Amino acid sequence: MVLPAEIIEPVMVPVDGGHRLAVRRLGHGGVPLLLVHGFPCTSRIWSHNLAPLAAAGFDVAAPDLRGYGDSDFAPDGYYDFNAFNTDLVGLFDALGWDRAVVAAHDLGAMIAIDMANRHPDRVDRLVILDDSMPDLGEAFTAAGIPPGRPKPAVYDYQRRQGRHADALVAELDTPERRRRYVGEFYGHRMWCPPDAFDEDDLAFLTEPYGDAARLRASFADYEVVMGTRPLSAPEMIDRPVAQPALLLIGEDQVTVGDHIEEKAAIAFPAAVGPFWVKGAGHFMPWERPRTVDRAVTAFCGDLLHR
Repeated sequence: MVLPAEIIEPVMVPVDGGHRLAVRRLGHGGVPLLLVHGFPCTSRIWSHNLAPLAAAGFDVAAPDLRGYGDSDFAPDGYYDFNAFNTDLVGLFDALGWDRAVVAAHDLGAMIAIDMANRHPDRVDRLVILDDSMPDLGEAFTAAGIPPGRPKPAVYDYQRRQGRHADALVAELDTPERRRRYVGEFYGHRMWCPPDAFDEDDLAFLTEPYGDAARLRASFADYEVVMGTRPLSAPEMIDRPVAQPALLLIGEDQVTVGDHIEEKAAIAFPAAVGPFWVKGAGHFMPWERPRTVDRAVTAFCGDLLHR
């Protein structure tokens, strides 16, 4: 895909705790819309969405999470849902937002789910751009939903990033090797259709990960999942999401789980969808930006026309 003609540069915004988030923002005065990236992304993944969503009437903010992109590293060493959401609620306050629509994917989607449960008065509605959902194992089992299939071999990175992060970063000992490693998630690891990203795309999206400290910080989430890094507070992804939610899932990705429709009906009782987007993978904001923009605008039409 061609890079946007104008890349919105981030500004540094102080949040609670004395550190700063790098935030790309357009559309001051519109309906607050927070765009939350996941791994292996930064706020750059939303580059094709910022201007169209601002033109539709949103006040759009796409931050780099703590430790990612151009944001400050965690001052307390925590990279868990509570820590991320402490930052993001602090960002709401800094921007003068009481509530916001939150659109997110990957790690960002799980952060958004946690935010909806942890800070329900701050989240108007959710847009989830993959099959992320609350961890409701017992409820799923009680509903007769069978367990998922074993993870494919391309998931070997989870073990290394979650249990041997320092050793992996030591192996990736040059900017080129670090960026090539991150680029694999857009390539042969099958998170998206073949050739969905060209060389210019990858150069732009992987640039922040050339820094060893940035790459190391991005592995912290996997350490949390593997239980090798402590939490700042318990996660709040163990209950359904009450807010209205729009669910869009790219069909062409190895990361999709099983029985998504049945699980979503329990996890998101006020959801629209899930809708399956053909030809899209795990990086829908970049792969199918106009689909995302139109979907978010339609889902929030009542907010935009008040």
